[in-house]
Amino acid sequence: MIRLLGIDPGSRLTGFGIIETQNQQSQSLHYITSGCIRTGNGTMPERLQAIFSGLDSLIQLHKPDMVAIEQVFMHRNADSALKLGQARGAAIVAAVNQQLAVAEYSPTAIKQAVVGHGHADKTQVQHMVKTLLGLSASPQADAADALAVAICHVHTTFSPYYQKKYLK
Repeated sequence: MIRLLGIDPGSRLTGFGIIETQNQQSQSLHYITSGCIRTGNGTMPERLQAIFSGLDSLIQLHKPDMVAIEQVFMHRNADSALKLGQARGAAIVAAVNQQLAVAEYSPTAIKQAVVGHGHADKTQVQHMVKTLLGLSASPQADAADALAVAICHVHTTFSPYYQKKYLK
């Protein structure tokens, strides 16, 4: 079994999702857990510490083999992008401190891998995550995004194309 932690970083709400796949030839996915780390209204350093501590504890508890995280995208607000980058940094350090490799995916690549087109909205992502993992209800939006990151990593890394091109 290969266990993956997907992370949807945010300075106030960081989504996480953990799934397992049987092996590198199997595309069967099994849901383990998901949720959000809520950082509250503290200062930015306090929020970054909450992200780091929350993910560090989660990694120690669930022992993932790999971590995948959403890349920063620049929308309209540079300040928001900078805060998102800091949240990503705290999440990446939590993974690297536990000797885990970190893969990064753009929002478009994640949506493409899960929904089939790169401009899907949040409800489409939630629906496909629910369907792909056989869940009885759609997860909260940030948790669904994190699960989508993990699913994207499985679909990308364990695809026959990737295996043939990169794992000779």
